[in-house]
Amino acid sequence: MELHQLRYFLAVARTKHFSRAAEQCHVAQPSLSQQIMKLEDELGEKLFERTKREVALTSAGDLLRAHAERVLEEVERARAGVRDLRGLVRGRVTLGVLPTVAPYFLPQRLRAFSARFPAVEVVVHEDTTDQLAAALLAKEIDLALVSLPVERPGLAAEAFFEEKLLVALPTGHALAKKRRLKLDDLAQEAFVLMKEGHCLAGQALQFCRLNGFAPRVSFRSAQIETVLAFVANGWGISVVPEMACVRPLPGVRYRTLAGMTRSIGIIRREAWALSHAGRALGDFLRDGAGKRRSGSERRQ
Repeated sequence: MELHQLRYFLAVARTKHFSRAAEQCHVAQPSLSQQIMKLEDELGEKLFERTKREVALTSAGDLLRAHAERVLEEVERARAGVRDLRGLVRGRVTLGVLPTVAPYFLPQRLRAFSARFPAVEVVVHEDTTDQLAAALLAKEIDLALVSLPVERPGLAAEAFFEEKLLVALPTGHALAKKRRLKLDDLAQEAFVLMKEGHCLAGQALQFCRLNGFAPRVSFRSAQIETVLAFVANGWGISVVPEMACVRPLPGVRYRTLAGMTRSIGIIRREAWALSHAGRALGDFLRDGAGKRRSGSERRQ
């Protein structure tokens, strides 16, 4: 029984799909399948029930899964301990991040991090807050930058900064003439929002409902750039994070609305010690968030 066989086995158990598991493990599917079969031959038990539609763990596979997770966790702990002892900062860190944060907060910070820690590879995985929390608990990622609060057993959270949410309007919209908006101004407007499951859309809807109205949604998208493009073309108004509004966009104006903010922070597994590289990345992002917060306070 070899470590890479256990990694392949766990990948199939998580994804319930041999092709997706092979992609995650960066290996050809025939090679992954062959290693799983070797593992089954060694154990003398089938680990998966294979059908055309899905792959499911057998009772033997379910038993092996718990042991395999512990084995690989201990191996990673040993590696991290040795690196810490030698003062080395190297390895791979998988960072989950919201699509409404990644393109605005990460590029410059990860470039600076890479310059300081060239032996650390950072893999960025974009998804919704709920999916990133699930990926953390499944040990698929190491850290995640998300919108707080996140209340999941087994996860620890740390707030980094508060960010304003702005109202995005078409340039010719009557409300664009006002410098500040009131909630009543938005009650009759059509909204262009992120897709369901994105916390930014959920926050906008919750904000409206708590203040007495349910907004009419005219369009949804998984990309904030697409949302803004539809705003520019008159499909409606939207709620967007301040960090996405740094560069002027033709056809769009941004206005403030009191009380609309989101909290950005980092989450990780509570009972799992981060590697030296993971801690270095977390500290670096925390420092970058602190500088961003200070700059925002000065602008106010």
